[in-house]
Amino acid sequence: MKHTYHIHGMTCNGCRSHVEQTLSKIEGISKAAVDLEKAEATLEMETPIPIEKFQEALKNDGGQYSIHQDKEHHHSRDKKKAEKPKGKGTGTFYCPMHCEGHKTYNQPGDCPVCGMDLVEEQNLFVSSSEQWTCPMHPEVVKGEPGSCPICGMDLVAVQPDLSSEEKTYKKLLKKFWVAAAFTLPIFLIAMSEMIADNPLYNMMEQKYWNWMQFALSIPVVFYATWMFFERAYRSIKTWNLNMFTLIGIGAGVAWLFSVVGMLFPDIFPSEFKTEGGAVHVYFEAATVILTLVLLGQLLEARAHSKTNSAVKELLKLAPNKAIKIVDGEEVEVPIDEIKLGDILKVKPGDKIPVDGVVTQGSTSVDESMITGEPIPVNKSADDKISSGTINGNQSFMMKAEKVGSDTLLSQIIQMVNDASRSRAPIQNLADKVSAYFVPIVVLTAIITFFVWAVWGPDPSYVYALVNAIAVLIIACPCALGLATPMSVMVGVGKGAQNGVLIKNAEALEKMNTINTLIVDKTGTITEGRPTVEKIGVFGNTYSEEEILQYIISLNSNSEHPLAEATVNYGKEQNTVIKKVDGFSAVTGKGVEGKVEGKKLVLGNPKMMDYANATISVEMKDEVRTYQKQGKTVSYLAIDGTVLGYVVIGDKIKKTSVRAIKELQKKGIDVIMLTGDNHDTALAVANELNLADFKAGMLPEDKLRKVEKLQESGKVVAMAGDGINDAPALAKSDVGIAMGTGTDVAIESAAITLVKGDLNGIVKARNLSDAVMGNIKQNLFFALIYNTLGVPIAAGVLFPLFGILLSPMIAALAMSFSSVSVIANALRLRTKSIQ
Repeated sequence: MKHTYHIHGMTCNGCRSHVEQTLSKIEGISKAAVDLEKAEATLEMETPIPIEKFQEALKNDGGQYSIHQDKEHHHSRDKKKAEKPKGKGTGTFYCPMHCEGHKTYNQPGDCPVCGMDLVEEQNLFVSSSEQWTCPMHPEVVKGEPGSCPICGMDLVAVQPDLSSEEKTYKKLLKKFWVAAAFTLPIFLIAMSEMIADNPLYNMMEQKYWNWMQFALSIPVVFYATWMFFERAYRSIKTWNLNMFTLIGIGAGVAWLFSVVGMLFPDIFPSEFKTEGGAVHVYFEAATVILTLVLLGQLLEARAHSKTNSAVKELLKLAPNKAIKIVDGEEVEVPIDEIKLGDILKVKPGDKIPVDGVVTQGSTSVDESMITGEPIPVNKSADDKISSGTINGNQSFMMKAEKVGSDTLLSQIIQMVNDASRSRAPIQNLADKVSAYFVPIVVLTAIITFFVWAVWGPDPSYVYALVNAIAVLIIACPCALGLATPMSVMVGVGKGAQNGVLIKNAEALEKMNTINTLIVDKTGTITEGRPTVEKIGVFGNTYSEEEILQYIISLNSNSEHPLAEATVNYGKEQNTVIKKVDGFSAVTGKGVEGKVEGKKLVLGNPKMMDYANATISVEMKDEVRTYQKQGKTVSYLAIDGTVLGYVVIGDKIKKTSVRAIKELQKKGIDVIMLTGDNHDTALAVANELNLADFKAGMLPEDKLRKVEKLQESGKVVAMAGDGINDAPALAKSDVGIAMGTGTDVAIESAAITLVKGDLNGIVKARNLSDAVMGNIKQNLFFALIYNTLGVPIAAGVLFPLFGILLSPMIAALAMSFSSVSVIANALRLRTKSIQ
């Protein structure tokens, strides 16, 4: 019999293979097959085996993976989701280095792979309702200011809880000050040995000062930095060797050696002793190293809050309250209480509370925080508006269409947060290096100790111990782990601030290698909506204004999109619509009716034949120019005579020409695929100077074109906005959706452009170039310290120059490498991607 179980915690093919092997060894299992993508294990067994047996096997294997029956897993997951608190955090924790991909934990702690502090996920839809409480009676909590019903005191606003990052930072800061306070006197006592006729020895003997250093080191080792030793032990136990393995071994050996030397000096050879017979102790090396590493952790905790600043700034855009119209009255309500269909009033300067549509009034809206474009956008009746954007200097009414987590702002925040936690493929390189690096470093430290002990100068064992510790400390791969995720987090936030939403880090990396871009025409290169480009007149009987008036009067009764385009154009021209009698539409041809007793007919040549209105050769020649450009031309006949026409087209976006030129300069081939006719496609291709285009393309045709280009070795990005683009978007190496397009297209894409124009692709490419360049710089910073530092710490310069690297300097250099990586990643915040 076969049973399927859900496996949690797998992040790579190695995990899949390991879980498969573990389960297949269980007695009674004839075959085990594990699917990484589905996160499922299919187990074949003769008789049913309790799931507890599988859970125990995985637990004994290190506890990294867990197994559930599908119903049990989904039920518990849904329950956890439903029980998430409303504070800044969610009660869900993850590793900032993403060592295990998207694996999360339900309580704080350390990552079992790299040992870093787990970070709490932010609650991306924070309740905006303010709460007020009594300072004397905290059980009294109200949703508005007032007085306490018990004692009458004024209620005060409840202070928000600190974020997880702030809590971690404050905890580390407290421990750092404790470590620094006790380490400084240890350091001064140890350094006093360099002073001739050391005055401290006049106060008491060295062995008593050693006891003083020991006493002072206890709070540092067992309180402020004990977590490093816990992480080191865990890393060795699970064989997930990391930076804390090296720190724990290095500092631990130095401290334990000093304790043993102080308690049992007689067991050590004379090389380890001073002239007074006391053993050299290294309490100062151990505590200084641990304190400097703690400083590095403190700086990293501070940096994590900065790298997530984009999400925090976006969260600030959401307003707290809104003005709702209830029975004709204006009522201020919390943002949480807004429902779909509610009518809201937005006053000048207010933030727009939710996504919706303008129902009454007109204004200009600052959308720069979402699109990155500084110019305010005019809005009037029926125009869409987004939450978080800022109203101009006029009031208007709106209807709520999307609320809560469905708003554009909430979706942007969610996408930014997910992307900043995703892994870029280049990070696999750092992971592979780290996996081999730690054992190699430990081996190097052992070899260093052996070489110095055998061939080093007196006291050779002292030199051997000190240099071996220095090798362990300077080689810590902390900066290597930070190199990629720091840049990704900052880069994703930078993109969001400029209207470029990155779904995952892999897309950000691949965008750097794109050499072919496929673009749809309608809605991507063009506006995606028909607009009137010209009103033409035949003869002198009627003026252009009169022809327009007749056309929009007829079309005001039609629901056709082309008719809507002419009516909107007429409204812009302030044209008065006249009453139409006897209106009727002729399918596939046009419309007819009477205005002021005149019989009007509007439509294509077939409609003119239907109305017995003749189109002369001269008239055909005049409109042919527009038809060759792919424009739609409708003729107007009045009382049987053709007297005018209207040209309707889909305008090319102003940004398309410049964006395509920029992309071509970067060596990217731009190909247009459209379902439109050949003439229209040819006209657009000529105007944009495109070398290749295809017209009349169905969704499956676009998909096949992407596959064909990929087979020829091209790295393909696809930009589109419609349902017909979704298959090609999903198949391409990088799918780019226009934010003005359909939900299906956006869901299929890896990058979404909020503003919906091709200039966003230029921004995405520039952002990718900047982030990948930054990652490579970070990897250089991380590796150069280790490459140069390990040999120096091992003592290769000593025979020639007499230079040795003390463990304290090694710890400082190791921390500085992390600071270099953090500082370099944060530079992306000031980088222009326009």
